[in-house]
Order: sequence, then structure tokens, then C-alpha cells
Amino acid sequence: MKKFLSFVSREADDFKILLRNIPSLTVSIFILSVVCANLMANKELVTFKYAALDCGFAFSWIMFLCMDVICKRWGAKASIKISLVALAANLFICVSFALLAKTPGKWGEYYASENSLVNDALNATFAGSWYVVLGSSVAFVSSSVVNALLNCAIGSLFKSDGFFSFASRSYISTAIAQLVDNFIFATIVSKIFFGWTWIQVFVCSAIGAGFELLGEIFFSGLGYKVVRQWEKEKVGQEYIEYKKANAK
Repeated sequence: MKKFLSFVSREADDFKILLRNIPSLTVSIFILSVVCANLMANKELVTFKYAALDCGFAFSWIMFLCMDVICKRWGAKASIKISLVALAANLFICVSFALLAKTPGKWGEYYASENSLVNDALNATFAGSWYVVLGSSVAFVSSSVVNALLNCAIGSLFKSDGFFSFASRSYISTAIAQLVDNFIFATIVSKIFFGWTWIQVFVCSAIGAGFELLGEIFFSGLGYKVVRQWEKEKVGQEYIEYKKANAK
């Protein structure tokens, strides 16, 4: 019992120092991208017989870029912990939306159309469904762990620490983790509740991962510059020193 309490206390201290060291803007963008990606996943961008792409991909690549820069500077454990913070914030917002959707008031769009169906549709969209929240949460946690562990494992294979190393570890880990994220979500939500075929699950997961990877590739230069600036200014050095001290 003492060992367990000591472990909890140590992890709590680790978590507290980590939150104090990661720039608040990075954490805020991370959380906002998670919330927006889940919300916009309700709207399809294109759809065909065996393929579909929702608007959530416009934000999901931001999530993984945030995880990659955090992972590069503070390690896999830090990335996973901040992902859990983002998940908790998203769940809080989902519950808040669901409760507020049940209030008797009407959305502003109702007064423009004077159609109660519009009000009901907006309530249903923001309230969400329990199985969608479940699917997205399981998928996000799983992909966050996969991304963090792969990112650090691939990074350890490089002797140099330039952009090629950063890009390689980011692109490979993101591609695989995004595929895991999309596959788990499509299996839990689309396959079980909407009757998708396995072909649709695999194809749509791959298409989504491909477009999300393109977003990260396009902005990876910015992510690399941010990390380099952090290293130059020794941002979050307290947490790095804390990890070194506790690793002994």
C-alpha cells in the first residue's frame, strides 16, 4: 500500500510540474483541436460508396502535431499525460453541451428559419450520442499512446537531431497513430451502430489518416521551429531536470 501511495504521490508531482512547464498556449491549442475535431466529425466533407471523409480531419492533424512537439521536447510520458488532460476537457465539454441541449431555449438559427426541426437538429448535433463520445475517447487515448511511444522509439534511432529526424519520427508515428484512431472509431461507431462493412472501415480509416498526415506534413516546419525555440530558451527545463533526477 505504501508503494502504491508513493507512486501516486510521485506521479501527482510529475503531473503538476509538467503542467507548469508546458506553454499554456500549446495546451490550449491542443485541447481546442480535440474539441473541434470531435464536433466537426459530425459533418461529412465527401462521401462515396466505400469512402468518406468528415470535416474533423481539418483539426485532428493539429492534435498530433501538438503531441509530436511535446513528445520531442518532454518525452512520451508527457505527451500521453497532456493527451489525458485534453480528453478530460473534451468529456467535460461534451457533458456540458448535452445538458445545455436539453434546456427549453431555442438556437438563433431557429428564428431565421422558424422551423423547429432546425432547433432539434442543432440540439442533437451538439448533444452528441454516448456511443460517439465513447468511440472517440477510446480511439483518442489509444492513438495518443501509440503516437507517443512510436515517436520516441523512432527518434532514438537517429544520431542527428535535425529536421529530418523530427520529420521522420513525426510522420511515421502520426500516420500509424491516425490509422489506429480512425480504425477504432470507425469500428466502434460506424461498424457497430451504423452497419458499415469492413471494407468501408478500412478504406475510410486510411483516407482519413492520409489527409490528416498531409496537414501535419505541411505544418511540420512550424512545429520544428517551435521545438527549436523551446530548446534555445530552455522552456520547460525544470521538468526535464526533474525527470533526470528521478530516473537515478
